[in-house]
Amino acid sequence: MLRIKNLTRLLTAAIVVALVVGTIDIANAITGSIFTSTEDGTVVNNNLYGAKEDVYLNGGPQNPHGTGLPNGTYYFQVTNPNGATLLSTDSAVCRQLTVAGGVVAGAAGPCPHAEGDFNPANGSTPVQLFPFDPTPNPGGEYKVWLIAQTADTSIDGSDDKVIHFDNNDAKTDNFKVNEEDCTPDCALPEGSVISGFKFYDANVNGIFDGGEVGIQGWQVELFGAASNNTTTDVNGEYAFSNLDPGTYGVCEIIPEDAPVWVPTTPSVITGLEVPPDKEDNNFGNVCLGAGGGHTLGFWSNKNGEAKMKDNGSLNPELSLLNGLCLRNASGTDFNPGTNYGNFRKWLLSANATNMAYMLSAQLAAMELNVEGGIVSGGSIVYAPSCGNTGLNNNFITIADLMAAANGALCADGFTPSGDPNRATQECLKDALDDANNNLNFVQATPCDVNYSNEEGSCAP
Repeated sequence: MLRIKNLTRLLTAAIVVALVVGTIDIANAITGSIFTSTEDGTVVNNNLYGAKEDVYLNGGPQNPHGTGLPNGTYYFQVTNPNGATLLSTDSAVCRQLTVAGGVVAGAAGPCPHAEGDFNPANGSTPVQLFPFDPTPNPGGEYKVWLIAQTADTSIDGSDDKVIHFDNNDAKTDNFKVNEEDCTPDCALPEGSVISGFKFYDANVNGIFDGGEVGIQGWQVELFGAASNNTTTDVNGEYAFSNLDPGTYGVCEIIPEDAPVWVPTTPSVITGLEVPPDKEDNNFGNVCLGAGGGHTLGFWSNKNGEAKMKDNGSLNPELSLLNGLCLRNASGTDFNPGTNYGNFRKWLLSANATNMAYMLSAQLAAMELNVEGGIVSGGSIVYAPSCGNTGLNNNFITIADLMAAANGALCADGFTPSGDPNRATQECLKDALDDANNNLNFVQATPCDVNYSNEEGSCAP
């Protein structure tokens, strides 16, 4: 459940191993996820074990939204949490396993590790990680690596325990072993789980629909009877495990760094009383960016004029504008007729003294964007508080936005300061202005998740 972080390549003589821990390009990394489990494979991502021998490696989809690992043979190893110290003590050739059907399907190699029990629920057979040395981490934390055997993967020539690899070919997961407090017969800790998904809500309906993807590396905070922080895994899933009975809440920490992220669901969920387990506490978001818009400046210069003439005539474009309720500074109707010069002068002179005039200019630019095939009328934009369709009145399609703007202009062509219709027209104007400047389009796929060091708690 822990986010894979960008780590600088560590090659120092003081470190016995020579692990390659470079920058991970998530976009090109292998698909699927790995996790630790018990011997029978039924308790996954428990992440706290009573002995090193209790930890098994598993992998593949854990939920209907997950993706499987690529089939093939892999190496695996155990390190400290930052990957600087190799803790696995046997040769790398002994640390191999097979993935079949997208899940871990047992050990491989000339000296294979012990296997756990076959799990008929998902067809996996986990592989024991032991032997490995105790972690130097004071919290008893370890990291397990699953490493694809590609052309970039090799065993070190002088130390056969060490594997050299490209991080695009690796998956990791963290776990803890608490041997000091356990007897050989101690049981795994019991407790409840609060979990959910951080998903990309491409249709902004607030529901984790089939086909929508999870977002990795998103920070989620637990508060209430206990507090904790975690980050989502490759499938966008998070979980807080082994919770004592009580009432909790979870919240998402929305990145303040670019790009702009906007929630489509409540960002705080409260009143989660456990036991029993509380699942599907999901958070939806979209990121905003470009959608092809061209500004008033473009449509009032020679490039815009040339685009309007790209079918050999200005007539279709100017006829389109003549059919709208465009307004002048005085509130009277504006019709450019058949003269581009009239349109250009009107566009360059637009101001918000009469809000209907500036709304008209932004509407005209967007109408030309859509007519010219530069912007899709079906694109969704963020337009909060404009009385729009969509979740929480925050999102609207370009086609509906243009229709709403034209309707507002037909209803009232003169909206100076103090006019009761000015606020609505200004909101529509701002949404069109942002779209013409490529600022508020809902992107089709998730953007990068960038956290600075400034983000704090999201708990209320």
